[in-house]
Amino acid sequence: MMSKTTFADWEALARKELKAEPSTLLWKTPEGIQVKPLYTEADVKNIDTGSMPGLAPFTRGARATMYAGRPWTIRQYAGFSTAEESNAFYRKALQGGQKGLSVAFDLATHRGFDSDHPRVSGDVGKAGVAIDSVEDMKILFDGIPLQDMSVSMTMNGAVLPILACFIVAGEEQGVSRAKLSGTIQNEEFMVRNTYIYPPTPSMRIVADIIAFTAKEMPRFNSISISGYHMQEAGATLVQELAFTLADGREYVRAAIAKGLDVDEFAGRLSFFFAIGMNFFMEAAKLRAARLLWSRVMSSFNPKKSDSLLLRTHCQTSGVSLQEQDPYNNIIRTAFEAMSAVLGGTQSLHTNSFDEAIALPTEFSSRIARNTQLILQHETGVTNVVDPLAGSYYVETLTQELADKAWALMEKVEAMGGMTVAVEKGWPKSQIEEAATMRQAAVDKGDEVIVGVNKYRLDEEAEISTREIDNSAVRKSQIARLEKVKRTRNDEHVKKALNALEAIAESGDGNLLEAAVHAARARATVGEMSDALRKIFGDHTANSQVLKNVHGSQYTDDPEYEMIVSRLAAYSKTQKSTPKLFIAKLGQDGHDRGAKVIAAAFGDVGFEVIAGPLFQTPAEAAALAISEGVQIIGVSSLAAGHKTLVPELIGSLGNHDIIVVCGGVIPRDDYGYLKQAGVAEIFGPGTNVLDAMRTILDLLEGKRRNS
Repeated sequence: MMSKTTFADWEALARKELKAEPSTLLWKTPEGIQVKPLYTEADVKNIDTGSMPGLAPFTRGARATMYAGRPWTIRQYAGFSTAEESNAFYRKALQGGQKGLSVAFDLATHRGFDSDHPRVSGDVGKAGVAIDSVEDMKILFDGIPLQDMSVSMTMNGAVLPILACFIVAGEEQGVSRAKLSGTIQNEEFMVRNTYIYPPTPSMRIVADIIAFTAKEMPRFNSISISGYHMQEAGATLVQELAFTLADGREYVRAAIAKGLDVDEFAGRLSFFFAIGMNFFMEAAKLRAARLLWSRVMSSFNPKKSDSLLLRTHCQTSGVSLQEQDPYNNIIRTAFEAMSAVLGGTQSLHTNSFDEAIALPTEFSSRIARNTQLILQHETGVTNVVDPLAGSYYVETLTQELADKAWALMEKVEAMGGMTVAVEKGWPKSQIEEAATMRQAAVDKGDEVIVGVNKYRLDEEAEISTREIDNSAVRKSQIARLEKVKRTRNDEHVKKALNALEAIAESGDGNLLEAAVHAARARATVGEMSDALRKIFGDHTANSQVLKNVHGSQYTDDPEYEMIVSRLAAYSKTQKSTPKLFIAKLGQDGHDRGAKVIAAAFGDVGFEVIAGPLFQTPAEAAALAISEGVQIIGVSSLAAGHKTLVPELIGSLGNHDIIVVCGGVIPRDDYGYLKQAGVAEIFGPGTNVLDAMRTILDLLEGKRRNS
């Protein structure tokens, strides 16, 4: 019989193998968690690991039998071009084994603009489907029985008109609102920037939707409280957990303030988390989320145990997808999907491998969907409930994430809650700092990304990408809009919009109910949004550039110091510091890359002007000219570059300003942009120091040739 081995025995053996102390293997994560090379029974002795799936605090799962009883829902997020094209795509996906729909709307729709608005010329149909009225919504779900189909809609800014159009489309399909099932996101303020109104009236919209759906739509989840876009913007897992759950707590308070009983609506709240490449920590994050939400909801004294339960949808990471060697993304997505499943998600979207380059093709979408089908049918992962339970490592991670997230949530509480914190810009600044530090770690090679900063291909093979003819889509949408306006009763529309505006102003009545009446009268998404804009106003984000975050990661780095010296020499010769203007054009609010570049270039010595979100090309050009900049860097992540960047260059006229682009830009478009006058293009995965050297080359070349 073998004697029992001890931790000391392992430590001695490890020391012998390493010829160093085992403590040298400690790994400190961006969350500040010290991950040890070995976990033992001693690590979990003070952790409660005795809970059961389906029972509070739900750490081990939302349902008693989890996937052994019913697998998670395969819910692929998709939408592009016109309602007709997206409808055809949905119907094909459902035939291929998809079980629910998740609608991606274009950025014009998100921001409450009809397709004929001059501010959205480059956005219509690009990053999602264009919806201007009930007529578009009816086409989107043509031939798809809404009484049988769960529909998730990622919509925030124009949430009232979009949900109203969905309800009316259901009515006209013969499906009552009580039979509609699915989820509306109905939030997201900090990082994706698809907002319209300031935080306080936005909170009222959330509360009115929760109240209406609790009474009228028992099968519909009134809100999807999103951490996904926080992680995509650079949040650590602790930040994603804490800020998402703090948001949730704020929405519960808002609903209770409307006079609702917590048990009336708690069961229809849902969450949405990102799943990145830290495999075990992501699974532990979902377990910690359920644990913490049970604690949050307990404070509201619900009578139903289900009111304590966190239900979540997950999506694999977009930011982990790489332009370089893109077939590696299939592998990344598969691991992330497995992590989400082991963490106990209720539904899942798996990203397509080409999404770091362009909109997914039918081929890449099929691989993404089949990744989940293979997980469900070939791996055996559905046969056992919470197979990670009892793992010394995972249980410890679960508790450490929960403890750190709770501490951050308490900090938000001390500020006065999440609405106050968002108004101050504090959570966003914390996320931007984390994103900037991570970019430095990747650029330095401290964090390895295969095919990007290690094991790079000598030559990249071209892959086919989906191209959307933005001008054709917009023309089609405008034609349908004009027909809707010609054939509707203008008096009915005017009356409905006036009623919506009056409820917004007085606070008496329900905004969603009024929006349903307006949608039924064929008021457009833009008209309903504008009626609310008159009362609530537009929210403008406070754009600040972080200082001494990126540069602090390069202490005594010779490459970095060389760039600093080179810029200083150039500035001395020119008798001024070069000005870099970071521009976001159209309705693309994704600003992670723009913020990281602004912070990095500022630290090295450039004078950086971070432009406001949602500028037209003419507005950006006017600001650049008035500020006397030498370089404009356009950040594009929503496929509007072929329309918007040439317009920007045209608006610059005879002013000698270098224009460069960065973001999700297919290589097939590089020639078109360079022919239009773009000096350089920086794709995903570009090392920031390499970008700095290129910009200096452009400046010095311009100086030599001037």
